Amino acid sequence: MPPPCLVLSPVEQFRKGHVTTVEPRAAVGNAPALRALYFVRFTFAAVWAALLFAANSPLTLLAVNLLVLYPLFDVGAAVVDAYASRGAGVVRGLLSLNIAISLCGAVSLAIAGGSGMPAILRAWGAWAIVSGLVQLIVGIVRRRMGGQWPMMLAGGLSMLAGCSFILQASEQNPNLTTVAGYMMLGGIFFLISCLRLGPRSAPCGCRVCSG
Repeated sequence: MPPPCLVLSPVEQFRKGHVTTVEPRAAVGNAPALRALYFVRFTFAAVWAALLFAANSPLTLLAVNLLVLYPLFDVGAAVVDAYASRGAGVVRGLLSLNIAISLCGAVSLAIAGGSGMPAILRAWGAWAIVSGLVQLIVGIVRRRMGGQWPMMLAGGLSMLAGCSFILQASEQNPNLTTVAGYMMLGGIFFLISCLRLGPRSAPCGCRVCSG
């Protein structure tokens, strides 16, 4: 049986004030799958940040490997997210872009790892800026699902943090402590989204069916 919003005539929809195009929830994401993914991302970020905090000074091989690992983990998370959002043209396109960005970020960090802390911070900062922008846009596209404001906030903060990492690279004795703290905060945002994510409306995502 089709949802009520598809049964209403155009006139009835106009009277109810719902004349916008119906956007199926599948077009932006699968809430149960996203909840599980967000929780995994929170757990990974918490463990990752703790390990980086312990290994960042002096710069160790473990710290460099952790820095390369996170963008690669981001690639895997984006692949899972894209699969859960099958049929979502805009979101899947953005996630595909994020996969390419994170792969480039991982390669850049691997190269920068041999050049010292300033190069690492610049590479990490550049990745944080671009991937944060994508995260912000994805959150905006998915805002009707609920629980996306932490993702939008995290994306915006990621861009600001990326700029600060690049500036920090020029300071004396730069370290990765702020990177560890930034990623822990990002993990908390994923946890908040996990707890607040829908379903709070009808499967079709429109207010007609949700009442």
